[in-house]
Amino acid sequence: MKLGIVGLPNVGKSTLFNAITKAGAESANYPFCTIEPNVGVVAVPDERLDKLAEMYNPQKYTPAVVEFVDIAGLVKGASKGEGLGNKFLSNIRECDAIVHVVRCFDDPDVVHVNGKADPKTDIETIELELILSDMEIMEKRIERTQKMMKGGDKSYQPALDLYQKIYKCLEEEKPARSLEFDDEESELTRDLQLISMKPVLYCANIAEDDIKNPDIPYVNVVKEIAAAQNSEVVVISAKIEDELGQLEPEDREMFLDDLGIDSAGLDKMIKASYKLLGLISYLTAGPQEVRAWTIKNGTKAPQAAGKIHSDFERGFIRAEVVSYDDLIASGTYNAAKEKGLVRSEGKEYVMKDGDVVLFRFNV
Repeated sequence: MKLGIVGLPNVGKSTLFNAITKAGAESANYPFCTIEPNVGVVAVPDERLDKLAEMYNPQKYTPAVVEFVDIAGLVKGASKGEGLGNKFLSNIRECDAIVHVVRCFDDPDVVHVNGKADPKTDIETIELELILSDMEIMEKRIERTQKMMKGGDKSYQPALDLYQKIYKCLEEEKPARSLEFDDEESELTRDLQLISMKPVLYCANIAEDDIKNPDIPYVNVVKEIAAAQNSEVVVISAKIEDELGQLEPEDREMFLDDLGIDSAGLDKMIKASYKLLGLISYLTAGPQEVRAWTIKNGTKAPQAAGKIHSDFERGFIRAEVVSYDDLIASGTYNAAKEKGLVRSEGKEYVMKDGDVVLFRFNV
């Protein structure tokens, strides 16, 4: 999973990125301190893997990972090259989803690019730049498709109709993700890499002092916008996340308890991202390795096996499955098997989050 962190300059993007990846990206109180997109790979926190590691004492421990890409602050006119422009918009196209950091605090010591915090305007500014950038792409697609149809080849008509439908939506300043597509159209959109098609996770960055405040007007504005788009929202304080990132794990738990917070911002972001993208994790466990594998919700057993190796999918025989909860309650895999909790599942089995699986295959 690859998430692109976007937002206006000085909204807390790089501070948040540093905190969650410990990558040490430069962070400063001026626009455009991020000149190249910083990339950080983060292990997905998963207590289930920790418990399985205690059970099996494996040689290798491999959690699922998320790749965060911190992209320089976008400004009005970015799609036309303002600020650092199109260079950074192209970086977002490679991501699975967008984490849009929105400033939800006032601080005279931290310059806001527009003079003051205004979540609604800030969100609209970024969204419009992404839409304008996509319009440019669609204009070229339409032009190229029309040229290919000049010889009378009607096979391109469905693609042209789709491209024009998307362009009209963008022209109305609506993101492409607000459209509905049938199966044929969905197939045709796969190679477009439109930024405004990507799902959005809004990250409301609040002041440290507001961490226990359930009713922040700025945050409520972000939640309203997200609800209208079927997007997800997490509320975090990048400053607190920065402090957390510098602590040892045991000190981190104590710090969270002192603040009265049940989980760190990274955990919230990853959970929300999994939900947004419709992802789940299944687990494999043994003395050699315990590992989490990320798949789309609704994936069948052979395709899930293919995540490990293509041979597993090609020669799939069956999946031996036990739920994580049943395995832990039983104490050992053999005990779970004796209780009849290990099931033999075939090619039509739809994987569930937390399945602990042993795939049988023959190539």
